[in-house]
Amino acid sequence: MKKRIVITGMGVISPIGTGNAEFSKALKEGKSGISVIEHFDAGAFPVKISGYIKDFDPEKFIDKKRAKRMARFTQLGVSAAKLAVEDSGLDLSKEDPSRISVVTGTGMGGLDVIEEEEKALLSRGPRAVSPFLIPMIITNILPGEIAISYGFTGPNYAVTSACASANHAIGDALRILRAGDSDIAISGGAEGVITPLGLAGFCNMKAVSRRNDEPQKASRPFDKNRDGFVMGEGAGIVVLETLEHALNRGAKIYAEVAGYGASDDAYHITAPEPEGKAAVLAMQKAIDDAGISKEEVDYVNAHGTSTGLNDKTETAAIKKVFGDRAYKIPVSSTKSMTGHLLGAAAGVELIATALSMQGGFIHPTINYETPDPECDLDYVPNAAREAQITCAISNSLGFGGHNASIIIKKYV
Repeated sequence: MKKRIVITGMGVISPIGTGNAEFSKALKEGKSGISVIEHFDAGAFPVKISGYIKDFDPEKFIDKKRAKRMARFTQLGVSAAKLAVEDSGLDLSKEDPSRISVVTGTGMGGLDVIEEEEKALLSRGPRAVSPFLIPMIITNILPGEIAISYGFTGPNYAVTSACASANHAIGDALRILRAGDSDIAISGGAEGVITPLGLAGFCNMKAVSRRNDEPQKASRPFDKNRDGFVMGEGAGIVVLETLEHALNRGAKIYAEVAGYGASDDAYHITAPEPEGKAAVLAMQKAIDDAGISKEEVDYVNAHGTSTGLNDKTETAAIKKVFGDRAYKIPVSSTKSMTGHLLGAAAGVELIATALSMQGGFIHPTINYETPDPECDLDYVPNAAREAQITCAISNSLGFGGHNASIIIKKYV
């Protein structure tokens, strides 16, 4: 018998809201967090929009001096972890720190710091480069900083697998808890790379929407007129516990993390394998790991990027997994509202799924206006729907062909 693992705390910082209540409200309302870029001059770029979090102040969560020595992704991740730990109600004075793990996902690390320090090097020479450059840019500094914040001494590391990073991290945390190596795990993802270099790279590979005149309508997963994803940023961190530990301390339980599956396309560095074979494999592995039947899954939180290739490939994969029943399962994309949070996406989307399960609703896929014959499922278009979700699957598909699926169940 596998140990049962549950979610007892959640912390989210996103383009549509910070904290569970604000984020949940925005999901129900179908709010868009996409706007014109103002934190740097994007005048020369073909894309001038993003899901940048304009009101994020790291000093609300982190000591000023310490925050200045963090890249933006770390600031976001440490802040979301603080929200999650507070939400969990953990009394850390009663916990064994060696039994608390931290596993987080990040796709690109401290790109913002790399850009700034490169400028310093070129303009003022090598002595101008910060001695904190290396620890600020490495992806594993986030779980390290979370551990330092609380004194957690259990297994601690980062996962980097592009847009699948956070799901891989949560899947690893699930396995650590099942194996008995920890009682508690802090897991999820963070990303903060809406920078000139990051934007230029995505622009030049023609991956991002150029709907600059209508920012809030730019991210339109599964719509026939989609023209690319919108860069976003944020962090989604959850507190996972063995059910036994959670019950012993009387914790509130959001949902049970029941299954995890991962695979790789082995096909192309950016494009998904056209038939979605490995995406099917990841979903099927998650279903098998959860020990459930396909008929029990009643909601899919899709990767749903708003790109031509991803959306039709993921649609095809869902149909291969669920057969004719795929047409009866609601599917929605959180990215329609937040944009694509890259390595943070899966963490934020798992929280969106858990909040929907708790709140008795399914959030919409906004901006769905023109049906695409190749994307013909129920995408919950434009308005939230009242529904009781008992078992959901959340997909993430990343550059490099990485696929990772997580299944959560309503706790009973």
